[in-house]
Amino acid sequence: MLYYLFDFLDKHYNLPGAGVFQFISFRAAMAVITSLIIAQLFGARLIRVLQKKQVGESIRDLGLQGQMEKKGTPTMGGLIILLAILVPVLLFAKLDNIYIVLMILSTVWLGLIGFLDDYIKVFQKNKEGLSGRFKVLGQIGLGITVGWVLFFSKDVTVRQYLLPNGQLSAVDASTVYQDVKLMITTIPFAKNNELNYGNLFAYAGPFFNGLYSFLYIPIVILIITAVSNGANLTDGLDGLAAGTSAIIGVTLAIFAFVSGNALLADYLDIMFIPNSGELVIFCTAFVGACIGFLWYNSYPAQVFMGDTGSLAIGGIIAVLALIVRKELLIPVLCGVFLIESLSVMLQVGWFKYTKRKYGEGRRLLRMSPLHHHYQKLGYHESKIVSRFWIAGIMLAIFTLVTLKLR
Repeated sequence: MLYYLFDFLDKHYNLPGAGVFQFISFRAAMAVITSLIIAQLFGARLIRVLQKKQVGESIRDLGLQGQMEKKGTPTMGGLIILLAILVPVLLFAKLDNIYIVLMILSTVWLGLIGFLDDYIKVFQKNKEGLSGRFKVLGQIGLGITVGWVLFFSKDVTVRQYLLPNGQLSAVDASTVYQDVKLMITTIPFAKNNELNYGNLFAYAGPFFNGLYSFLYIPIVILIITAVSNGANLTDGLDGLAAGTSAIIGVTLAIFAFVSGNALLADYLDIMFIPNSGELVIFCTAFVGACIGFLWYNSYPAQVFMGDTGSLAIGGIIAVLALIVRKELLIPVLCGVFLIESLSVMLQVGWFKYTKRKYGEGRRLLRMSPLHHHYQKLGYHESKIVSRFWIAGIMLAIFTLVTLKLR
């Protein structure tokens, strides 16, 4: 909203300094500062309100060190993250940008699903929370919406450059360009590093050329569901999910900045996505919200984010990666989420298999998700979190290297 106000003041009244709002870098800086301030001010007040209402986490004794000390710690702290994201974005971003609209929708959508889950657990005293069936339906609904918009909206394009021979090239600033509707994504570590989803049906003949939306939308659903659930599983130690998400958010901000800047995209020889640079404001607000939340969530936590926060941040990361066409890098960038999810699937799968084969279930890990396995081994919670953060930073750096590693 402030963008439009200062744009009006600059054009009609030539207000000194108003033109600075035209720069994404300035608005991104203001977004992260505002996000941090909101998280600090609103966080303290929300924690006091939650404590008064006795909105505390119910802890099931799993024999983990320091676990029962957390009993009664306020939950639903994800509201801090949601507010610290949405307010700066509404203030500083262009609200008519299709990508910003999608990100606001995704944040509110999954935030509401997580809030319902936490509300049922806390206020209705139902430890199961929202039925898993309804959670998955909510994630599928968002996946269909995001996939439909990305696939069919005329505002979602990539810039291709017309070579003298009439062929299209990803980047060649010396030639004529056109913004075209192509569902392409980046393939990591490949020289010709673009995959056109439409080519996946090409072998079946021209009749199937228009049907690849039936493949693309399920892929979007899978990615959103997997990443949001991965973030939810990672949220098991103080500061783990918030810190890891902040690292991922910084990486996605860099991808959004270079993908939305024609000169940088030309220099790096990567896909230029018109209007995607506006996502930098969202990314910086997201990073500021996660870091601001860490003030209260670092060990020992004063508040837990609950599903209100964990489902939302996972969904945000997934949709951001899809928009900047880096979804195939998610297994690397979100490697911490991935290994946490795999540890649960392998543990459950191995237990069921050995129970059928030997009559009793056996475990691969002492406990899943993986961070609880290390707790069982005697590692202190803060050490586990720090090392997972380090792993997240290494994965983020490796992901950025893929910009030129082909």
